Amino acid sequence: MDVFESGLNIGNLLVTAVLVAGLLFISSKARMLDKKGANAAAILGLIVGGFGHWTWLLILLGFLLSSHKATKWRFEEKSALGMSESNDGHRGWTNVVANGAIPGLMCVFAFLSSDYELWIWMFGAAVAVAASDTFASEIGCLDTRVRMITTFKPCRQGENGGFSPNGQLAAAAGSSVVALLTFAAWVLTSNDVELNDGLRLTGILAIVGWIGCQIDSYLGALLENRGYLTKGSVNALAITGGVLMMWIYRGMPI
Repeated sequence: MDVFESGLNIGNLLVTAVLVAGLLFISSKARMLDKKGANAAAILGLIVGGFGHWTWLLILLGFLLSSHKATKWRFEEKSALGMSESNDGHRGWTNVVANGAIPGLMCVFAFLSSDYELWIWMFGAAVAVAASDTFASEIGCLDTRVRMITTFKPCRQGENGGFSPNGQLAAAAGSSVVALLTFAAWVLTSNDVELNDGLRLTGILAIVGWIGCQIDSYLGALLENRGYLTKGSVNALAITGGVLMMWIYRGMPI
């Protein structure tokens, strides 16, 4: 039973099941997700771990835990300003789907192609964009030095398309955390580790995640503010943009 073998095998599925059970327990204790959100996260976790690998699930869990910490950071102030996700900081199934559907799809593609060493970077790119955007929103919303990304004119805190110095730093931190987790997962599961190549891809992945956050801001300013897109669809399009950038960088045909 090889727990480092990707895909639908006993070792991988057993570790995945343990991690999903741990996710549900921690989510319940920390109130990270509501009931429907926890169920959606469990299904997503089984898809990610089962079709990808349990180390990929750890990347997703790292994003979930760190984003929860970002959400709870100065939560009372955000709540008073009307910029909190909920009355206690938990997230629902729509948020799980908006941020997790495309990473889950990357795992399915990895399973169908059996090229896990390629698709782990696409998966990482998807999660990195989600993390970068979440960190930027949760930490940057309290920075009063906000400007609209399309005009660079001052705008309200929390307004779609607004960016701030603290938000940009937080966005870089979020994508970097996921990039490092992806590198660790790649090292553990790769058959032929070339550290220089992995470190280069890790740096590119961190940049891609940050750029994906900027795409999210542009879409928010241009389309969400005008009612053409929802927050979830903006997130999904930005994540897709991040995956496409990583796809192109890796030299994949379109």
